[in-house]
Amino acid sequence: MQIVEQYLAAWNERNADERRARVAAAFAPEASYKDPLMQGAGHAAIDAMIAGAQGHFPGHRFELAGTPDSHNDVLRFSWTLGAPGSDPVAKGTDFAVVAADGRLGSVTGFIDYFAQ
Repeated sequence: MQIVEQYLAAWNERNADERRARVAAAFAPEASYKDPLMQGAGHAAIDAMIAGAQGHFPGHRFELAGTPDSHNDVLRFSWTLGAPGSDPVAKGTDFAVVAADGRLGSVTGFIDYFAQ
């Protein structure tokens, strides 16, 4: 699903200007994001959360795990976070609602595994 690819591309983009553009392409302006560690709404807040995660996990990338599932306007997909060539340090499942314009309106993330 293209929107899931856009979402992961935003999380993986290290260039700040490019990341902001990817956030705007993937998320509706009023979109919200929340997981057990952080939450926020709007492009600026979502971009700041992504930048914070990147700072905490330098050199790591989010990858799609399995095949996304959807019905109506709801998506479910799983992901891994890890450094290339290494075991993932985190795995999770996200649930998203797609807004009327085709971008993400809300994302709720669950962390299934986190290496400490």
